[in-house]
Amino acid sequence: MQKETILILIILFPILFSTFLPLIGALSAKARNISALAAALITLALCLFIAPSVFSGQITQFFFPLPMGFNIVFRADAFALFSAIVSVFVSSVIIFYSFEYIKEHKNQDEYYFMVLLFLGSMMGIIFSANLILLYVFWEMTALASWRLIGFFRKDDYVRRANKAFMVTAAGAFLMLIGFIMLAEQAGTFDFAGIRTAIPAGTANNLAVILILCGIFAKSATFPFHTWLADAGVAPSPVTALLHAAVLVKIGIYVYARLFNGVIIPSPEIKTVVFLIIAVSAFVSGGAALIEKDIKRIIAFSTVSQLAFMFLGFAAGTPAAFAASALFILMHSTAKAGLFLSAGIIEHETHTKDINKMGGLAKILPFTAVAFLLCMMSVIGIPPLGGFFSKFMLISATASAGYGAVAFVFIAAATLTLLYMVRIYYKVFLDRPYAKGSSTQGVLSMSLQNMQSFWKPMNFSVSLLAAVSLICGLGFGWISKFAEIAAKQMFGL
Repeated sequence: MQKETILILIILFPILFSTFLPLIGALSAKARNISALAAALITLALCLFIAPSVFSGQITQFFFPLPMGFNIVFRADAFALFSAIVSVFVSSVIIFYSFEYIKEHKNQDEYYFMVLLFLGSMMGIIFSANLILLYVFWEMTALASWRLIGFFRKDDYVRRANKAFMVTAAGAFLMLIGFIMLAEQAGTFDFAGIRTAIPAGTANNLAVILILCGIFAKSATFPFHTWLADAGVAPSPVTALLHAAVLVKIGIYVYARLFNGVIIPSPEIKTVVFLIIAVSAFVSGGAALIEKDIKRIIAFSTVSQLAFMFLGFAAGTPAAFAASALFILMHSTAKAGLFLSAGIIEHETHTKDINKMGGLAKILPFTAVAFLLCMMSVIGIPPLGGFFSKFMLISATASAGYGAVAFVFIAAATLTLLYMVRIYYKVFLDRPYAKGSSTQGVLSMSLQNMQSFWKPMNFSVSLLAAVSLICGLGFGWISKFAEIAAKQMFGL
């Protein structure tokens, strides 16, 4: 099979197969669940199949010309494939977790349909090499996320889903205008043509600002950050999918792709980006420090950590780029583990209020250990993978000549330590809330019934925690792939 065909399959297979899931679900719920997981794993296998050639420097591209420059162009380079593998792997774990988490809820056919559609749309964004094509897949993710956030269909939940959709759709509209302005300046919508036509620092600043509005809205960066915390009303596997694997990473990925590999923004734009992400890191970190809803705390943590990812891509050097790419991997696995752990906690205690928990380490041991390892990675404690990526990121930013910015993010990292330690103590180590509370109800349950390791929920969080640790222990080997991606992006 030709590599171009495989590239198309990576994108189209999950999208097209998702349409069959409701039909399979009408026959058998178990068959539907297994089919959804199998589709994600097949997509992962296809990515891994072309990985050896791509990481050896052979870029795979599919091109089909259309009128008016709306060409269908997909391009698999090292950075795209690295991002795709991370997203598909974490999404596969989340789908497996969902087998247990949503088995008692309605709308399951739609749930698995939307999750797989979401995954395929993300693949479309990652491999698109044309602005219009990228926008089409961008909007497909917005539609899927809207339905997933409002999964429970309660009025307040639907309102919050609508808010997420409106904020990201408004940003996408501004971004589309920016794309059109950029294409007018370059004479094409294709990435390669834009890169050739627009020298570094000469892109229309208004077009760049409009594109940034769309990127910041999708990635929940200040001042568009509030929708992400509100999206915590969705099922925990959905919040893990949105925060860790797919949705908010879209903005980060597109920023990295456009503003490192297609156009180079002016120094003034870079200054604005540094200012916005620094404010975003501190505002969201401060919110996480005072919030009491466990999922909102982790959501605000996501907003803060996204600023770190922007940092390396904004610094614009190969070392900083590689560090941010590694940070995406470490954050995706660890943050997915935290959200899925929070889902177990909420599932068993029937509350999201950390002040009404306490003492859960004794009766949720797998969850406690998994949460601890993932938390340590997010904080940046060795030997977890998050330590090495965060250290590389701040060092590379300082080396790029942005010492003051690097110092600001060291302070932001301190906030991460504070709110993460607070949440762990309140949930797992503090005294149980009160007699007769939901936590006390959990304490009275059978340990064997609660914490069977092989249950999908427990196994999923344990796997993600193990991967966070393995990524740290094997960081030198994994970092080579990010370095290849960075060198390829900068033409080195």
